[in-house]
Amino acid sequence: MRSRAIVLLSAAALLATAWGAWRWREPASGGRASGPIVFISIDTLRADRLPIYGSTRTTTPNIDALARAGIVFENAYAHSPQTLPSHASILSGQLPFEHGVRDNIGYSVKNGQRLLSQALRERGFATGGFVSSYVLRRQTGIGQGFDTFDDDLPPVSSATPLGQVQRPGEQTVAAAIRWVDARSSPRFFLFAHLFEPHTPYAAPADFTGRDAYDAEVSYADHLAGRLLDHLKANGLFDRATIFLFGDHGEGLGDHGEDEHGIFLYRPTIRVPLIVKLPGSAHGGRRVAAPVQHVDLVPTVLAMTGAPAVAARGRSLVPVLDGSGTVAAAPIYSESLSPRLHFGWSELFAISDERHRFIRAPREELYDLSKDPGELTSIADDRPQVRSAMRLALERITTGATVAAPAVVTEEERRKLAALGYVGMRPGATAGAAAAGADPKDKIRLFQLYRRATQMAAAGQFAPAAAVYREMLLEDAGMIDVWLQLAVAEEKQGRHRDALAAYQQVIARQPKNPAGLLGAANALLRTGRVDEARTHAELATAVAPAAAYELLVRIALGRGDAAAARRDARLAQDADPALPLPAFVEGVLLYQQGRFDLAAQKFLDVRAASAARTEQLADVNYFAADSLARLERYQEAEPLFQAELALSPDHIRARAGLAMLYQATGRTGEAAAALETMTRLAPIPEAYAMAAQLWDMFGDSRKAAAARARAGRRPE
Repeated sequence: MRSRAIVLLSAAALLATAWGAWRWREPASGGRASGPIVFISIDTLRADRLPIYGSTRTTTPNIDALARAGIVFENAYAHSPQTLPSHASILSGQLPFEHGVRDNIGYSVKNGQRLLSQALRERGFATGGFVSSYVLRRQTGIGQGFDTFDDDLPPVSSATPLGQVQRPGEQTVAAAIRWVDARSSPRFFLFAHLFEPHTPYAAPADFTGRDAYDAEVSYADHLAGRLLDHLKANGLFDRATIFLFGDHGEGLGDHGEDEHGIFLYRPTIRVPLIVKLPGSAHGGRRVAAPVQHVDLVPTVLAMTGAPAVAARGRSLVPVLDGSGTVAAAPIYSESLSPRLHFGWSELFAISDERHRFIRAPREELYDLSKDPGELTSIADDRPQVRSAMRLALERITTGATVAAPAVVTEEERRKLAALGYVGMRPGATAGAAAAGADPKDKIRLFQLYRRATQMAAAGQFAPAAAVYREMLLEDAGMIDVWLQLAVAEEKQGRHRDALAAYQQVIARQPKNPAGLLGAANALLRTGRVDEARTHAELATAVAPAAAYELLVRIALGRGDAAAARRDARLAQDADPALPLPAFVEGVLLYQQGRFDLAAQKFLDVRAASAARTEQLADVNYFAADSLARLERYQEAEPLFQAELALSPDHIRARAGLAMLYQATGRTGEAAAALETMTRLAPIPEAYAMAAQLWDMFGDSRKAAAARARAGRRPE
């Protein structure tokens, strides 16, 4: 009887497995995309570095195989050379001036913006988004409409450059695969974003190409292949509709641009696009007609039978299934980064099947049929074509404006004037001036800026600052250069020089949050607390969470518990995931010497903020220091290390770790910790702390040497 039951159960299991396999593999009906819809976005993927577009520099077997199963678009274009604006267009079907996201920094998808994820969810699709870059984190609004939006990025300090905050593609793909495996139906929309091959180019050693970028392209192919192979293994690939594309390209030295974000030439605007239909229908075809990112939403809506939306894009279904063509349409691109970050002119471009027109102070026109590399402008030789394309561009952008930073109110003007910023008019806006210099004439400066930024990233702050100052002598309007100079000066302990640089930013862009908050911090370090508080208050309108957090720290330093609690609540109102009220209570307990209660409060704050990418500064330090004061050294040590992992030049955390080592008899490690502290932060504050600790450790010679260094003004 028992054996018969086992046989019946086994038969039932086999039947269930067979039924599941049949259910997952049944063909889509009516030619519509009723099965999985998969978007694979590969960041910074330049089309002409793929073999399917003629490259011999690397191998991409997975993308090649998808191209054989799908339709390859030879001339697909992005609308922006930046990640966030591009993805906002990809998922909304709108151009940047319509959805309002014009740059990676300072812009976000507005609440209620209708994205493809929401439209598909309304059609009964489960929706999952998995991203690898900080600039696509949920706070940008790009995750609206997804049932699951996974932006599980590694924790970093708020001072970490945006470009360095990324999740390895292997982890993003693994998370996406887990989500796919949890689906009970193949009716889902998966959006998977890979940051490779974005800088820094650092592919694993077993992926090769002619250069580091090509090796990253090969690695990105491997990552995409992992996801595609998983779909095949689970019987989902055949019935899936798959879109693989780049969000923008990479300059790689062409036209003088090494990376992207400034120019609108084809190396950064032309992107790969492959569309695989269910059953690999019409696979292997190539389409030469120009297409664009905003065509993707109308295409998917048509495939799923969803209502069409008013959009700039066109459904590509007639081209995909071979039933017809799509009406020719001019393709728009923009780059506002030159204006927003450097005070130069913004750029706009329009393309058709043959020509590409770039509106700049010196207009450019290229005949792509003869000059695909855009090496020689024919703007002066083809005045009629130039005029026609300029008119077409103006028709597209009729009524569009460049949203300037917030207006300076009369009250803010008075505060700025009281702080010494003169000439500000009520209603003035930052960056509202007419078009500036042509970026073509400034690309040498931009290359210098990149090199100086690389020096700073390597800890070479003095030579980086020298380059920044040299650049500003030539062009004092470059906001980002002033900001980078300020940071380089801060890292050298030159707080007054840093303040002067931040003040240059504020004079040009009075509501620039980095300028206001940077100046507030520099003022705080030089003892000008009231001015620091005023700068932070001015920043509350443009960066409320960060501004109120700084006001909290100012209030705590002044011993004003009521103000600290009030500002902590306001910070949490602006960022509900920021556990600042509990942090304040922890600091107040710490200041009262109630270290046992303080330690527990900080550990609670640490747990509450574990999922945040931008970690709250000093939480680990205060928890560690409280525990160390209770002689709970074993618990304190990893918390000091955690703070230093976020901020290696954190003086108090490094000093606390040195004292812990000394207290536990690890004198060699204590000495090494002090030497590391002054090496990573070679500033008076660090040397003064080192001198104090060397005295405590009984080494008067080293204490005297450190004290001598502490008394010197930073070079």
